[in-house]
Amino acid sequence: MQASEQQPLQQAQQQQQLILQNSSGSLSFSSNMSLSREEEEMSRSALSTFRAKEEEIEKKKMEVRDRVLSHLGRVEEETKRLATIREELEALADPMRKEVSLVRKKIDTVNKELKSLGHSCQKKEREYKEALEAFNDKNKEKVQLITKLMELVSESEKLRLKKLEELSKNIESIN
Repeated sequence: MQASEQQPLQQAQQQQQLILQNSSGSLSFSSNMSLSREEEEMSRSALSTFRAKEEEIEKKKMEVRDRVLSHLGRVEEETKRLATIREELEALADPMRKEVSLVRKKIDTVNKELKSLGHSCQKKEREYKEALEAFNDKNKEKVQLITKLMELVSESEKLRLKKLEELSKNIESIN
C-alpha cells in the first residue's frame, strides 16, 4: 500500500479504538454525551473513509480490468499475426504443398465415390445376372412351349389329314 492509502486506514483504526474505550463505561454521563457526539462524528468519518476507499478500490479494479482487456486484444491480434507468419513460413518450406494437399483431398473424395459406385455396380451386376438368368429360363420355357405347340400342331395336322383322307375315301366309296 502507498502512504496515502495507509493514512485513512490508520485514522479509521484510531477511531475504532476510541469508540471501544468510550463504550467501556468508565467515563461520566456528561462526558458520555460529548463523547457520543464525537463517536458519531468519528463513525461518520470512518464510514466516509471506508466508502472513499471502496470507491478507490473499485476505480482501480476497473482500470486494471480495462488494461487486461486491452492487453488481451493485443494478444489476440499478435496471435493472428503469428498464425499468418507461420502459414507463410510453411508455404516457403514447400511451395507446392497446398496444391499437393488439395489434390490429395480430391483423390480421397474420388476414392470414396469410387467405392460407393463400385458397390452399386456390383449390386447392379448381380441384379443383371439374376434378371438375365430369369430371362434365359423364361426363354427356354418359351422355346419348349413353342416346340410342344409345333408338335401338337403337326400332330393335329396329321390327324386332320388322316381324317380328311378317310373322309375322302368314304366319299369315293359312296360314289
